[in-house]
Amino acid sequence: MKSKRNLYVLALGVFGITTTEFGVIGVLPEIASTFGISIEKAGWLLSAFALIVAVFGPFMLVVLSSFKRKSLLVSSLLIFAVANILSAYIGNFYALLVVRMLPAFFHPVYWSIALSFAEKTSDPSDKSKAVSIIFSGLTLATVLGVPLATLMSDLFYWQSSFLLTAVINIVALIGVQLLLPAIEKGIEFPMVFDLNIFQNKNLWIGLLIAFFTIAAMYSTYGYMAEFLKNVTHMNGKQISIMLFMFGTVGVLGNKIAGKYMSRIPFQTTCIFLIVLTAIHVLIYYYGSFFAPMVWIIGFWGFIHSGGFLISNINITSSVSGSSEFINSIFTSCGNFAVTTGTLFGGFWIAHYGIENSIGASIIFITLALIMLFIKVKLVK
Repeated sequence: MKSKRNLYVLALGVFGITTTEFGVIGVLPEIASTFGISIEKAGWLLSAFALIVAVFGPFMLVVLSSFKRKSLLVSSLLIFAVANILSAYIGNFYALLVVRMLPAFFHPVYWSIALSFAEKTSDPSDKSKAVSIIFSGLTLATVLGVPLATLMSDLFYWQSSFLLTAVINIVALIGVQLLLPAIEKGIEFPMVFDLNIFQNKNLWIGLLIAFFTIAAMYSTYGYMAEFLKNVTHMNGKQISIMLFMFGTVGVLGNKIAGKYMSRIPFQTTCIFLIVLTAIHVLIYYYGSFFAPMVWIIGFWGFIHSGGFLISNINITSSVSGSSEFINSIFTSCGNFAVTTGTLFGGFWIAHYGIENSIGASIIFITLALIMLFIKVKLVK
C-alpha cells in the first residue's frame, strides 16, 4: 500500500508541473491583451517552455546527478511554485517569458526521477501499471488543472491562474517532503549516462514510434477547440464540457493502457494506433454533426490518454541502462513531438482548412505503424 501511496504522491507533483506547463493555454488571450501583443507572440509562453524541456532534459540529469533524488524532487516543485508566484506579479511580457522558462529546466528532472521510481519499485509484471499512476498526473492536469486555471482567469484575473498553480505545486511539495521516503533507501538508483545507448537501433526505433505517435495526437488535439467551434458549431460552454469529458474518460483509458502494455505491448500499441486512426476518420465524416461528435469525443479521450504511457514503454523497454537517463530522453522526445505535431497541424489547417485537420495526424500515425512493424522485424 505504501508503495502505491508513494506513486500517487509523485503523480500529484506531475499534476502540478504539468498544470504549470499547459495551464497558460486558457489565459493566452488575456495575456496578449494585457501586454498589447499578438496571440502568436503570447504563445511563446508555451512553446519556449516545451523547447527548453526538449533540448535540455538529458543534460539537466547529468548536471544534477550528484544530488539526492528526493531533494531534487522537492527543489523542482519549489522552483515551480516560486516561478508561478513571480509570474502573477510581473508587468513586462519578456520578464514573464524568462520567469516561465526557468522551471522548464527542472520539468524533465522531476519527470525522469518519478518515472524511474515507479519502474524501480514495482515488479516487472506491474511496471506498466506503476508508470500509468505517474501518468495519471498528466491526465488529471488535462481534466482539472487547465480548466481550473482558465476558470480562475474568468472569475478574477489572469494572474490568479498562476497563483492557483503555485498552490498546487506547494501542496505537492509538502506531500513529497512528508510522505515520500528517501528514494535511495533500499533501492539501487545508479545514475549512469552511457552515450553508447544511442548506437542501439532498438532505442531509435522506440524513439521514432513515440515521436510519431505523440505528434499524431497533438496535430489534431491541439486544435480541438477550434474544430468544435467552427466545424461542429459548439459554443464556449459546450466546448468546455467536451474538453472536461475528454480528459475524464482519459483517466480510465490511461489505466487500461498500463494494464495491457505490461502483457502485450506490441498488440496494445498496434491497436491504439489503428483505433486512433478510426476515430480521426469518424471526426472527418461526422465532425459537423453535434450528437455524433459528443460520442466520438468520448471515445477519442479514452484512447488518446494512453498515448504518452504507450510511447514511454516503447522507449524504456527498447534498451537497458539508467532508467532516469532514458526517461529524460523520453521527456525530450515527447516535447519535441508535441511542438512538431502542433506546428505541422497548424500548417496543415492553414493550407487545407480546419475541417481537414485530421490529415496531419493520419500521416504521423502511418509513420508510427511503419516503425512499429520495423521494430518487430528487428526483434525477430
